[in-house]
This record gives sequence, structure tokens and C-alpha cells, in this order.
Amino acid sequence: MEKGIFEGLKVLDCASFIAAPAAATVLSDFGADVIKIEPPGSGDPYRNLPNLPGYPHSEHNFAWMLEARNKKSIALDLSKAEAQAVLYRLVAEADVFITNFPPNVREKLGLTYDKLAPLNDRLIYASFTGYGEKGEEANKPGFDSNAYWARSGLMDLVRADEETTPARSVAGMGDHPCAMAFYSAIVTALYRRERTGKGGHVSTNLMANGVWANGVLAQAKLCGAKFSRRRPREQALNAVTNHYKCKDGRWIILSLLNEERQWPTLARCLGREELITDERFATKADRHARSVELIRIFDEVFATKTLAEWRKLLDGSGLVFGVVGILDDIPNDRQMLDNGVLVPFENDTMLTVSSPIWIDGEKKVQPRKPPGVGEHSTEILRKAGYDEAAIENLRASGAVG
Repeated sequence: MEKGIFEGLKVLDCASFIAAPAAATVLSDFGADVIKIEPPGSGDPYRNLPNLPGYPHSEHNFAWMLEARNKKSIALDLSKAEAQAVLYRLVAEADVFITNFPPNVREKLGLTYDKLAPLNDRLIYASFTGYGEKGEEANKPGFDSNAYWARSGLMDLVRADEETTPARSVAGMGDHPCAMAFYSAIVTALYRRERTGKGGHVSTNLMANGVWANGVLAQAKLCGAKFSRRRPREQALNAVTNHYKCKDGRWIILSLLNEERQWPTLARCLGREELITDERFATKADRHARSVELIRIFDEVFATKTLAEWRKLLDGSGLVFGVVGILDDIPNDRQMLDNGVLVPFENDTMLTVSSPIWIDGEKKVQPRKPPGVGEHSTEILRKAGYDEAAIENLRASGAVG
């Protein structure tokens, strides 16, 4: 399909910040027509993220460029009945309605599933929350830093040990995985609609996705497993699944799960062939029992060469290892560029991050720059059947920005 597999799909993005709007962005990458609904004036508060303390300084609104690419914007003050009436008209012709308003706010603004579903029996109503649709925390606001990262146990578990300060998440670290779960829920509902002709309500939340991300250890706890005390890197139980600092200050991580077969290869790549016959490390059990001693040896070895030098030695060896990447690596990462992870905006050389899905035979649309607040209000209203006088009245009342 020349314009994308979702060509003709009409999506209303009535959400804010990252997780829910990013699901709409993925739909737009595959050709969906996405209308961003935001309040008049400053618009989605996410537009202001780069202005907060601690964020990188740039002449570009990098946050908005990523989450709002390809979309058109209409500014509606949904506290006004006139604006709600506009939304209802748009909903009647839409395929997907996306919101992250808490249930009580949806009720207040007349945006509940029960209110919108009768307007369009093919509508996929997709709601995203911090802590789920039910229970005493259903209306509790949440960001991925608290509802995904902290609540799930991940914030605690990535610490080197129990004495280390809990680790902060970075912007969108939980939101973007949640967006993919939300996208999958929407697409699953669209598939059901193809079979039944009927829309429906789908949902997900930050808390559920956080526990899913932490699922291995969460399941262990649910099974009543006994956990060992957390150990710092220097005291890890396995030297060949650990990370090491190189001569230039960069880090590399080993992930050798087939240790018995790969141990001799690793020793040769490190230039320490004598370790193969060293009785202290003869078997896997020996290496694990003396992991602290082996880590000290590896620390000394890795400190003798730069990351680039180690990559040359390890690439092609069959050993599983990874670079501990830094942001400076990303713009020129050849593998990311070759695989379409980074793609240019339309009519521009500036790159953006593509959604992490590819479908054989289907092209994603080339990313288009994001809209200004209400940039397409008049265009959208005209397509919805409003004449110029009606549009002027909506603007005069403040219902449309």
C-alpha cells in the first residue's frame, strides 16, 4: 500500500504527554490520519517538557517532534459544550479514539466509552491510565517514573545493592514500551472489528506494563522463590555476564550464556590463553566459585584497550557482548541507520527515531514535522461539515482555538 497499511484509518488522539499519544504516532507511521486534540493556548503540556530544568537545550522541540510527528492539530476547550459537540461529530466518523484522561475526568467531560460508543458502533475506544480502570487508585495521576518504573520494583532492582540510592528513570523510558502495548491492543481490536464489524473498549496502564517488564522476577516472587542478596558488580556471581570498563572510560558488557563452549574463545580474545588451563577456572563451577577473582583479572585486561579496540577483537568471534551505549553514539550508529531505526524527516536531513515495527512489503510514511497548537483547526472543522460562520462562532466562544 503506497500510503501505508492504515491508509484511511481515522484516529483521534485526545491524550497528553507520551504513552498514549505515541501509540497514535505508530499508527500514523503506517499511514493513519491522526488528529491531535489539545487545549487552546499552550496545547498539550508535553510541548513544554524541553523547557523543564535538566533537559537538553535545543532550538528544536525534540520531545514534541518525536511524539507528534505526522499529526494534525485541532485546539478544543473540552470544558465547553460547544467543543464537546465538535468532538462528538469527529468521533462519529473516526475509527479510533485515544485518551489518557482518568475515568473521573472522562465522566466530567462527557468522554466515557458509554457516551461515545453509541455515536459510532465501529469505534475502537482506547483508554490509557496510570494504575488501571478500577480500584481506589483508578483516578490517581501517574507518570512512567512512578507508576511504571518505581511501582513495579524495577527502580529498586537495578541498584547495585540495597545500600545504593534507587536509580531514576529517563524521560519516556517506560512510556514508549507502554505505547507499543497500547498500539497492540488497538490493532487487536481493529482485527476483531474486521471479523465482527463491531468496535469496543481496549485499555492498558503504566503499572501493568511495569510489572510485565519486571515479569521474570515478579513471577519468581509470586512462586515464593528465595532471593539471594544483591551484589555489586565487583562481586557478581558470574564474571562472563558482567560489564567492564575499557581504557577510554567506555564500558562493555559480556553475556556468555553458553559458557562451557565459549570460555576458551573468550580467553583467546582477551589475550589470556593461560586461563583456559588454569586450574582455578577449569570448570564453570570453578569460575562461578571464584567469580570475584576472575572479575579482578578481567577488570585489568579490559582496562588495557579502548572500546573500539575491544570491538575489533570480539566482533566475529561468536561471543555475545554489547557496547554500553551513550547518546553521542546514536546519530552515527551505522547499524541503526542501515535498519531504519533512525530516519530523516520529510524534506529535511534531521533524523528521528522510527517506531520499532517493520512489515514486509509495507512502507512507513516519511515522518512529517509536528503541528502547532490548533494549526489544522479550520481544515478539520471544514472536513467535518462546519461552514465558515459556524467556525467563526466556535472561535468566538473560545470552544476552538
